[in-house]
Amino acid sequence: MTLRTRFAPSPTGYLHIGGARTALFNWLFARHHGGQYLLRVEDTDRARSTPEAVQQILDSLEWLGLAPDEPPVFQSAREARHAEVAHALLEAGKAYRCYCTPEELAEMRERAVAEGRPPRYDGRWRDRDPSEAPQGVKPAIRIKAPREGETVVHDLVQGEVRVANAELDDMIILRSDGTPTYQHAVVVDDRDMAITHVIRGDDHLTNAFRQCQVYDAMGWRRPHFAHIPLIHGADGAKLSKRHGAVGVLEFREQGYLPEAVCNYLLRLGWGHGDEEFVPREKAIALFDLKDVGRSPSRMDYAKLTHLNGLYLRQSEDERLVREVTERLAQRPVLFGTEGVERLRLLMPDLKERAKTMEELAGGAVFVVQDGTPPMEAKAAALLTPEAKARLADLAQFLTDAPWERADLDKWLRDYAEVKGVKLGQVAQPLRAALTGSTTSPPIDAVLYALGRTEAVERILAAAEGTAL
Repeated sequence: MTLRTRFAPSPTGYLHIGGARTALFNWLFARHHGGQYLLRVEDTDRARSTPEAVQQILDSLEWLGLAPDEPPVFQSAREARHAEVAHALLEAGKAYRCYCTPEELAEMRERAVAEGRPPRYDGRWRDRDPSEAPQGVKPAIRIKAPREGETVVHDLVQGEVRVANAELDDMIILRSDGTPTYQHAVVVDDRDMAITHVIRGDDHLTNAFRQCQVYDAMGWRRPHFAHIPLIHGADGAKLSKRHGAVGVLEFREQGYLPEAVCNYLLRLGWGHGDEEFVPREKAIALFDLKDVGRSPSRMDYAKLTHLNGLYLRQSEDERLVREVTERLAQRPVLFGTEGVERLRLLMPDLKERAKTMEELAGGAVFVVQDGTPPMEAKAAALLTPEAKARLADLAQFLTDAPWERADLDKWLRDYAEVKGVKLGQVAQPLRAALTGSTTSPPIDAVLYALGRTEAVERILAAAEGTAL
């Protein structure tokens, strides 16, 4: 039998970071075992599900590299099948019609609470003669849950988990309007999709007991369950907007790389020794559910940012050039093909300093734009009369200097030595003139990337006091 996992989000909002980790674990487990990973969109909540949320989920998974192996299954398109199974249980005597009105159910709950009991359905229509059914009331269909013994789930993460069947009531599987309940639809869909392993958040663990009732009543083999702990904020509270970004595409907008996000999410709840940097292929080779812990993980954005910097420095320059130009195109930054070529030359040095794509794009503005860059206050303070005089002198020498990076570095050092000044006295005003900032990649790299004409023009502008 082929191992098959699934990720089953509800399109009532954006795909959050916890859902992304669930998708990742399903994807990795399937890949590790040579199986298949599927997507089911659980869109039966028609009042809250939106096409925009569906598209956002698909876009998020695509960005993370977690697109499913088959076209997505939409739960709302399968209601006829859900009803078919419910009626099969009814005909087999393993379910029954319940004619309770909303008022009766409310009274039942109120009585239970008043008596200190959990609010459960009391089974009043379980063995009642259908001839007693009230006129004009559409029945719901309830499953006949076992009343003796225990339901046991052998969970691949949580271990053996038990619940007394007396704690479970006869849940509704088909509402009076003919629509299926979540607990019923999930089982039918997983069965029909041939899902062998259900990997999801441990907030679904209690659902597993109820879902097992449907599997057992239909005589279907249960899938293997694995309930993974949730992700909390750094303070231990449920992860929310106040902790920082939680939507997957927010991380893209803030400049994180998808491979860094996946690596970080992998290490939230899963571990293999002390390894922190786990690229995709290595993750596939190592991932197993036995290494998933049982305790909630805590989101640490500083660690994610650090890891992102490591991935950024290992990324191909051409990919970064493409993504930076796309980001800059969304800003009021004018640049042409020459600016892109300068960016390409400087990228090996720019990426050493950045931790996110947004930082990288911000640091690249000076190199892609033509003309003198906007001058930061600290940089402008370096342009003293003495510094301006030296810049004018430098411009003259640079007009004839060899224009290879190694030569430029040596030339600047020789220039400082000949003039009897420290290299910093040359490099710092030069950096301000070329970049408008006090920080940048090595000055020889900046000179080389800008090219002789652009570099000399910027230096002269600063020397003459026309730099902005």
